[in-house]
Amino acid sequence: MIDQMLEYNRKFVAEKQYEQYKTSKYPDKKIAIVTCMDTRLIELLPAALGIKNGDVKIIKNAGAVISDPFDSVIRSLLVAVIELGVEEVMIVGHTDCGVGGMNSNQMIEDMIERGIPRDKIETMRYCGVNFDRWLAGFENVETSIRESVHFVRTHPLIPADVRVSGYVMDSVTGEMKRVEE
Repeated sequence: MIDQMLEYNRKFVAEKQYEQYKTSKYPDKKIAIVTCMDTRLIELLPAALGIKNGDVKIIKNAGAVISDPFDSVIRSLLVAVIELGVEEVMIVGHTDCGVGGMNSNQMIEDMIERGIPRDKIETMRYCGVNFDRWLAGFENVETSIRESVHFVRTHPLIPADVRVSGYVMDSVTGEMKRVEE
């Protein structure tokens, strides 16, 4: 499958199809969106918000969850705010998220079933990895978004003038509902 994608890429470049996407590294709308990596949101999210290439910075991870003050999401937000002029942050979860109800113990069992040796997992535990926290899902998407919004708003390195808000998108219709703190 990757070979097919790379073949398409060669044609894309040769035909200069990239020209319609040219923009700068600075987001025109001065917004960063933290959202889920769910495949349903790839085109739905930009379409539902009326954004195009160059408008916003989009940071994706499993569940749009921000759980650590030094994770890659916070690092990306700091770059977006401090270096690229972002003034607002939207945290967007969605309905029917795969992270909802995720269970760390089940995930570990699935890893073992996929061939990850149990001793490697135990070594990581010994080194301080808290699998219950790291691989935790959430029970309620609104609560999860509310917690991530609070995490960003109170982060000591995010300037106080950055506006942070949370939303849940319907993963079928694209409807956005604001999550109040």
